[in-house]
Amino acid sequence: MELLLVLLVVVLITLFAGIKIVPQGEEWVVERLGKYHTTLVPGLNVIIPYVDSIRQKISTRDIILDIEQQEVITKDNAVILTNAVAFIRVTDPKRALYGIEDFRLAIQNLITTTLRAIIGEMKLDEALSNRDIIKSKLKDQIIDDVVDWGITVKSVEIQDITPSGSMQSAMEQQAAAERERRAIETIAEGNKNAKILEAEGKLQAAKKEAQAQIALSEASAQAIKNVSEAIQDKELPTMFLLGDRYINTLEKMTSSPNSKFVVYPADLQSAIRGLLGTIKK
Repeated sequence: MELLLVLLVVVLITLFAGIKIVPQGEEWVVERLGKYHTTLVPGLNVIIPYVDSIRQKISTRDIILDIEQQEVITKDNAVILTNAVAFIRVTDPKRALYGIEDFRLAIQNLITTTLRAIIGEMKLDEALSNRDIIKSKLKDQIIDDVVDWGITVKSVEIQDITPSGSMQSAMEQQAAAERERRAIETIAEGNKNAKILEAEGKLQAAKKEAQAQIALSEASAQAIKNVSEAIQDKELPTMFLLGDRYINTLEKMTSSPNSKFVVYPADLQSAIRGLLGTIKK
């Protein structure tokens, strides 16, 4: 009786050992006597107990691989820091298990070295501004290698590309020098334009002053002519104009804030006549 009970327990344990329920999103690799036999898919599966064994449970969902930050030297000898993240999926558990010792570590190292090679062929400005190009080249270069491992690369994203600390300091100094140079050029250009405008203004003022003097002379000559024709006297018109000029001059002198007093000749008419006599001589 006891022997039958023991046999029943052994049979039940064996049956349970042969029934495998694989959850969704996983596939289990089965070996029979140490050799690959089959791959169990999600659902209810039956294996031969004690002969078949589960070698490894492999996830068929998308796997996220973080690529650690690394220093990369660009084509123009600039040092930048970059890291990435890869999204992969196991499409063939058999090759993922037997084709490479550790496919996660292998893909991380492959992306690291490939990323270093791609950026090494680019200049600093190109590497900082062409993130999409780097991502596309990276995926194209690794996709053929990982296929042999039963892996599909869904996407590779460049998380960050930044200059190193020393490079950032040098770039900031260069940017500050460039801003200072532009400011000096702007000030110099403004001073030059101001001087040009000032010179043009003085030139225009001089032209206007000359035109005014010419117009004034012509007006005086015409006035003398008109008065001479009207009164038939050559001296009187001249005396009139000179007297008018003299009075205007005295008025300007009196309006000056520096003027203290102004002396008028006692006989303005005689003074003008004497001036005319001196001019005639």
